[in-house]
Amino acid sequence: MQKTLVLTFIADDRPGLVERLSETVATEGGNWLDSRMAHLAEKFAGIARIEIDGNKVSALKTALSALEEEGFHLTVEETSGAPGTPARAPVKEPASSKGALYTLDLVGPDQPGILRDITHCLAERGVSVEDMDTDIREAPMSGGLMFYAEAQVRVPAGLSGDELRHALEALAGSLMVDITLRRED
Repeated sequence: MQKTLVLTFIADDRPGLVERLSETVATEGGNWLDSRMAHLAEKFAGIARIEIDGNKVSALKTALSALEEEGFHLTVEETSGAPGTPARAPVKEPASSKGALYTLDLVGPDQPGILRDITHCLAERGVSVEDMDTDIREAPMSGGLMFYAEAQVRVPAGLSGDELRHALEALAGSLMVDITLRRED
């Protein structure tokens, strides 16, 4: 029976890190399904979803733990998700008690606490963050730093998109950022 594992890792950034990890997974009979990785400061970090025969899980975990001698910090967790399913559920969501899926985009001058304030606003309303990417980039003309975030959020059935949009717009004004919220169909 196939098992699905989630592998997280961090190491000092250097060429060949992903090759080393993927080689270890493949050698032990695993299939690297999808992943997200990023260079942050002087580190390289990532998360990957791996599918492997249940009888080979222990051997893969042992092989991956051996990489710690090469400077990797790893965790491997078995999931209860069905093997072979996509990492992200289809965007089209039937009306249900799960709620609707929205995309939230944010851009504004970088300042401490932006993400904390936005996620607090979401959590207060029972909104679940399903996926989020953040980045800091040089502003094109002013030379300052701009904070960017894109998130997929699940809005509970009892909350309308307009209610959430109004709460986020009020917060955007106080943070001096632009926030857009759009429903995924």
